[in-house]
Amino acid sequence: MSQLTAPKIVTSRIGFDDSFTLDRFLATGGYEGLRKALTMSPSEVCAQVDAASLLGRGGAGFPAGRKWSMLRKNDVSYLVINGDESEPATFKDHLLIERDPHQLIEGVLIAAYALQVNQAFIFIRGEFALGLERLQSALNDAYAYGAVGTKILNSSFSIDLVVHPGAGAYICGEETSLLESLEGKRGFPRIKPPFFPAAIGLYGEPTVVNNVETMSNLPWIISNGGDAFAALGETPSTGTRLFALAGHVRNPGVYELEMVKNTFRDLIFDPALGGGIPSGGRVKAFIPGGVSAPWFYEEDLDTPLGQGQVADKGSMLGSGSVVVMDDSTCMVRAAWRITRFFSRESCGQCTPCREGSGWLERILYRLEHGEGRVEDLDLLLDLCDNIAPGLSWPPQQTTICVLGPSIPSSIHSAISHFRDEFLAHVKEGGCSYA
Repeated sequence: MSQLTAPKIVTSRIGFDDSFTLDRFLATGGYEGLRKALTMSPSEVCAQVDAASLLGRGGAGFPAGRKWSMLRKNDVSYLVINGDESEPATFKDHLLIERDPHQLIEGVLIAAYALQVNQAFIFIRGEFALGLERLQSALNDAYAYGAVGTKILNSSFSIDLVVHPGAGAYICGEETSLLESLEGKRGFPRIKPPFFPAAIGLYGEPTVVNNVETMSNLPWIISNGGDAFAALGETPSTGTRLFALAGHVRNPGVYELEMVKNTFRDLIFDPALGGGIPSGGRVKAFIPGGVSAPWFYEEDLDTPLGQGQVADKGSMLGSGSVVVMDDSTCMVRAAWRITRFFSRESCGQCTPCREGSGWLERILYRLEHGEGRVEDLDLLLDLCDNIAPGLSWPPQQTTICVLGPSIPSSIHSAISHFRDEFLAHVKEGGCSYA
């Protein structure tokens, strides 16, 4: 069973009803990591993050220390935190923003000091009403406490931090689209190169973009040392990670687990975690890292929760969202609903994504509603191959951002393993599932 003895790094305060308040934060060691960081040189803080081997928790899994090192030799102008968590069934950052906003703020301040940035932004999904309210209130309290502003905590370092609510577009979770939105423009991804944020970011200046969970790890890393973090999990997947578990499980929720030392079976079936399938049924399929990830199946349950281990099997940990589908699930309907989401959220800038997503959604719609044809299965795969040539993972790029090439994942996964269900929809007008 699972290894539940690892320390809770980012969820240690979640059990307190007042975990979001400054009083509770200070009573549980809050801002001590920042105080320690301010006694160190910026390069020493960066060295601790490097030693931790902290992979970004936003989806791509790029090492935070390496991302910072791309800019260390030049002046960094801005630090931007991506809190636009908009993918279906992904809610781990939402939890951190609502339940421990000061921890996020402390992590941002540590990163800003390490990078010597005097202006930082937290870009949060505007629909997170409670989270937005608590984060802004926490920031106001942090200013009053002296942790943000001029010469923070009696040091020589000054910083201004702004909470910026987004307008609800999924595409703004892509870092360059987020920067466009932060500048007041429409959320269109930028072409990379040349618009890597490290080179040409916010307002055309060098910018570091990090995820909410990534920042929330920094206070613990500085307080306990990068080596202590690296001792958890296995290189390169070190430390703990949050997993948003949803779908057909008894105990959906957010769980912090040590990476690699636990498996998907542990997460889904451990009584202290997911608790198993409510109906007593079997796992038919599960999505290991957000709805843009290729699906896994019952035979993949013993895959360790590690970046490389999941990638070796042709998928990704991605956004940390694990969606379980039991044997009562209609796979045609599941693929259609995911595709419908992507079709609606496409920004429309690139033809393969703008047009292809709509075509795929319409074909799946007619299959789901009993109007499909046998040739629709090959047509779906042909369209998918045009959007993501080869249908491999990671996908081949035909668009400016990865949204378009991610669309075929669910369709290819469903047809490859459940072709009989698609044929049943054609021949019988649907499947036997409700």
